[in-house]
Amino acid sequence: MNESVYKIIEVVGSSEKSWEDAARTAVMTTAKSLRDLRVAEVAELDMKVSDSGVVAYRARMRVSFRIEE
Repeated sequence: MNESVYKIIEVVGSSEKSWEDAARTAVMTTAKSLRDLRVAEVAELDMKVSDSGVVAYRARMRVSFRIEE
């Protein structure tokens, strides 16, 4: 069995369209900077609001990636 070590970080993505888009943005942008992403977990969802209503959807994600030896 291969033994591995993973690091978990939190990132926040935002979107004017949806929480799904916000989560996707967070993961896809993170993937540009880190290799070997393994799991992305939605930790929290919230919205930015103004007098006119919802301005943005935000998804706080916990993303894990494998530590290279």
